[in-house]
Formats: sequence, C-alpha cells, structure tokens
Amino acid sequence: MTGIGRWRRVGAPGPMALPVQVTGSYDRQMTVPAGAYMRASDAFSWYMERDPALRSTVVAALWLDRAPDWDVLVARVDRISRFVPSLRQCVVESQFRLTAPRWTYDPHFDLSWHLRRVTAPAPRTRDAVLQLARQSAMGAFDRDRPLWEFTLVEGIRGGNAALILKIHHSLSDGVGGMQMLTLMCDLQRESPDLGEMPPAPAGETMDLRAMLAGTVGSMAGRGASLARRGAEAVVPTLVGYARNPVGQVRGAVAMARSVYRTAAPILDTMSPLMRERAMTRHLAMMEVPMDALKRAAKTVDVTLNVAFLAAVTGGLRRYHERHDAAVESLRVVMPINIRSEGDKGWGNKITLQRLTVPVREPDPATRMRQLHHVTEAARKEPSLPVTDAIAEALNMLPAGYVGGVLKHIDFLASNVPGTPVPIYVAGSKITGFFAFGPTIGASLNVTLLSYGGTCDIGINIDTAAVPDPDVMLECLQESFAEIAALGVADLVPTD
Repeated sequence: MTGIGRWRRVGAPGPMALPVQVTGSYDRQMTVPAGAYMRASDAFSWYMERDPALRSTVVAALWLDRAPDWDVLVARVDRISRFVPSLRQCVVESQFRLTAPRWTYDPHFDLSWHLRRVTAPAPRTRDAVLQLARQSAMGAFDRDRPLWEFTLVEGIRGGNAALILKIHHSLSDGVGGMQMLTLMCDLQRESPDLGEMPPAPAGETMDLRAMLAGTVGSMAGRGASLARRGAEAVVPTLVGYARNPVGQVRGAVAMARSVYRTAAPILDTMSPLMRERAMTRHLAMMEVPMDALKRAAKTVDVTLNVAFLAAVTGGLRRYHERHDAAVESLRVVMPINIRSEGDKGWGNKITLQRLTVPVREPDPATRMRQLHHVTEAARKEPSLPVTDAIAEALNMLPAGYVGGVLKHIDFLASNVPGTPVPIYVAGSKITGFFAFGPTIGASLNVTLLSYGGTCDIGINIDTAAVPDPDVMLECLQESFAEIAALGVADLVPTD
C-alpha cells in the first residue's frame, strides 16, 4: 500500500519564486574538463556505498497528463546529455584511493540503456507505477556506466503516463537536479525546434599509465591547493591572535566543537522505536498547497522550511505516542544550500547538517518557534565553510565509522525549490513532481519539492525501522493538517 489517493489537499495554492529560467534553448554548454575529479563531498556519496544500506540514490516520479512524444523525448534527453557532462560520464577510482574519484566520458555510452520505455503493470494505477519507483530506489547502479536512468511508463488509467527518474546523489543535489531538468522541459505543450544537435563528447579510455599520471598530477595540484588555502587561513589567524588572543582561542574551541557536532560518532538512535535498518523501502506521496504552509509559517514569523520541519516532527511525535514510546528529541540530517547568489551550476552545492530537534512539544506554534532557534543556530555553525574538508577526512576512514554515524540518524528532511508554474516535457504536462531522497541509513526521508503552487512531498521509508508505514503516513497527514490549520485560523476575522 503506497498511500496514493489517501491524502487530501488542505488550503489553497499560492505563488512561488521561480528558481531557474525554463526555456527551450541553452545559453551555454555545461561542460567540464575531461578527467575532472569529484569534490570531496561528492566522493563521500560515492564511497559510503561500500555499505549497501547507505546507497545514495535519488528517485523522482513525474506524473504526466498523457504519454509524451517518444521521439521528441529521446532527442531532448540526448541533447541534454551533450550539455550536462555527468550524464555521459562514469566514475573511475584512483589506485589505492590516493585522490578523489575521476569523472571520465564513457567511450561506449548507450542512451537506450539509460532511457527506457515500459507499459504500466496491472492494474495500471499510480500505486502500480509507484511500485516500479520503489524497485528502482532499492536497486543499485551499474557503477561502470553513467549514474542515471529514466523510465517512461505508459498506459496508466485515464490515458496518463509517468516518468521515473533515478540519479546518483554524487551527480547532483536537489537544486542542481531541478536545473538539469529544466533543460529538458518547456513552458508550453508544443516543443520548440532547438536546431542542430550538438556534437557528442568524445569517450575516454583509461589505461593504467594514464590513471597513475592523473593521480600524481591530482595529488600535486591538491597539495598546492591545500598549501594555498592554509596560507589564506593562517595569515588572518595570526593577525587575529596578535589583536585578540583570547578571542582566537575561543574561536578555535568553537570550531572544534562545531566539527565534533558535524562528524562525531553516534552510538545509538534517539528514537526508541525506529532502530532497525534494512534494504526494503516503502514510497508514499502527499500534496499540501504551498500557500497553506506559508500562512502557517507567517503566524509565528518563521520560514516555510521550519513549518515543513514542524509538520514532520509532529508526525513523528504522533507515531511514537501511538506506540506508547514517548520521545523528547530526534536527530535529523538536513541539507543546507551553500550556493552563492547567481550560481546556476547543477552539481552538488550543499552540506549535510546534523541537528537534534525537539519533538515532544504538542503545540505546533511553539514547536515551530523551537525549531526556528535550532535551524538558525545550524546555519551559523563555524564548520559550514569547511564541510568539504570534513568530507575528505571521512572518506579516509573505514566504512564502519561512516555507517555508524549515518545509521543512527533518526530521519532526513529536505526542502527543494521547484517551479511555480506547470511545465511540459515532450508535449506532456507534468501534473505532479515527487522526489524520494535516499535514507542513507536513516529510518525515513521526507522531501518537499514545490511545483505549481503545491508542496509535493515524497516519503521514503525503511520498513525495518518503520514496519507499519501506513500508521506513519497517517501521523504525518494529521500533523501537516494541524500545521496548515494555523494559517487558516489566521485568516478568520476577529471582532
């Protein structure tokens, strides 16, 4: 049972800011030099899959009002694969892991492997399609090929269709994924003529000598970069010590504590219930109008993201209470966007922040105020600028250490800005857009993706941690309705 059709809408939709320009043409070619190396944080997503329970696979379901033109869809995906380098690149690890993995153009790239077409299984409902997405989320990538798969599902009841997207998190975060997707979509149903197909990038063949040479060159460049960054850090620090030695010592202690909060080992979950971990998943979807959450947030002067987190934590409180297991606080991992203004790159530009959040507070307004203080403190963590360095250090540690940290996280929550207007792909209108982020060792991941004035919420549950997902989903539904009711009450005139 997936939960499709069980969730009601509350409130009314409202406007949003468009994060990217959706056009049918491309202003610039999104290329990278051949042989580019992963950032440490991307390599972290790659390496941690030594433990299958930590797979970093993102799955999304795009619901379409009709089947798209297959030839147009193939041509559009082929075109963006020539602009977005990682869609034609596979990963090559260096010898003895002396440097980060390298992106290499696949010399045998086969578009038909990555873009597939199937008929919806009986009974041809959304639930049946969501089972395909669930199987995709649980399956591993072929790590010798580019790390993405698109599956068009046709023949859904009512003449509808769906596009299931599967992508590895080392390629992009949610915001970057939306940047990539807009290259494939249009603002109108008719697909414009995009002109001549650009040339495909040449494939690369890596022999042992080339790999060793690349490793040596990368290590030299990495050493120079570290020396430069060290100098940039040391000079201001020395000046600071001369001017304010006590303050500098305090700052060093604050940094050490911040790094510890970010990467210290965790011995157990805070939840007394959601403790087991396995490879089985349950996917479900909810829809809540954006305006309802915005109004609720406004009632206590917090952000929409805090209102979203308050709804999730409220649902988790209810779930624990129904099992007679009260809980004060839970650990959550939330991505923080570290893009600079005007940054339109589609790769990973986030850091994962680990927080301890209050759960037991029953009043939704009070809970939002509490969460506001927690999230504001997280955004001011001294370790945020050095998260890539932290990831690089974690990459050198045994898999058991990383697994020990992530498997004791209680839940993940993510808020991804989408588009405020409906968009089209190959002649089909996207009527719903749900992302299912990876659990990476947690009990569940709740991802909000805004689309067309609606919060499309994808829920990915580890059924070993939550063996009764229907109960969890009912608790989340009740909590989202409770949060939204704050905004409705704010609209009621008073005497």
